[in-house]
Amino acid sequence: MSDLPDASGADESFDWLGHAGQVHVRLFRGAPSRKANDTLLVFFHPGGFVVDDTEASDPCLRVLADACEVNILAPCYTLAPERPFPAAVEDAHAVLTQAVRQRTKLGWKGTHLFVGGVEAGGNLAAVSALVCRDRQGPDLAGQILVMPMVDASLHCASMRCAADEDATRKLARDVERSYRLYLPNPADRLHPYASPLHASRLGNLPPALIVHTEGDPLSDEGHAYADKLRQAGNEVAQITLPPPDDILDNKERCSLTADDPCVTAMRQFLIDNR
Repeated sequence: MSDLPDASGADESFDWLGHAGQVHVRLFRGAPSRKANDTLLVFFHPGGFVVDDTEASDPCLRVLADACEVNILAPCYTLAPERPFPAAVEDAHAVLTQAVRQRTKLGWKGTHLFVGGVEAGGNLAAVSALVCRDRQGPDLAGQILVMPMVDASLHCASMRCAADEDATRKLARDVERSYRLYLPNPADRLHPYASPLHASRLGNLPPALIVHTEGDPLSDEGHAYADKLRQAGNEVAQITLPPPDDILDNKERCSLTADDPCVTAMRQFLIDNR
């Protein structure tokens, strides 16, 4: 494991020991402030469990760190099909555990730990909340799920409709392929650590912010997961974003600006749960 740099420096990349090997991690420091030192957001990248999308996510995470005054830890978790489920889940939990142990070197006081992610990363964030509860730590202050993939059965209406529409058929097929490679054992598709939407125990979880995009194949499962979390007694905030001009443009789907409604919602969620 490499040593981390002094917390007063610029953004840094380093390697940590994951569940079964090295995990590359990048630290984005928010503007120096008490809030940034109090709060750490571990954010998992998209990429359908099969693509390392950390580099493409860097500009968005830099905007988010600055706008929300938060330090962000972005790990590159294990990818399928070389190492399928539950390898990425175990890497995610290993990173959260290491973050707590290495908090001084991260420039973090260890006060508030959030988890978040986009699409496949949103799945890992939601699952991390379940795993941290089940394994009794680390304690999470909240979870930020952006267009999360939480239903490996692909039964939600928006996903089924997307498969029949020309504009969204490719996206639906990409999601199906990702799950097929990530979950080669069909029985795992209903495992709560693979499909949080199908978890039978959703109580005692940290507050959640769930972000949907109109017309996105993943929208209905995000809405359904929010409903199930509420029914289980958890606090849930939701925001629905308008569809991008070209829903097939993955860069547009995952882009952020400082005045983006998604960033505003994240900032308020972090403030409310610190």
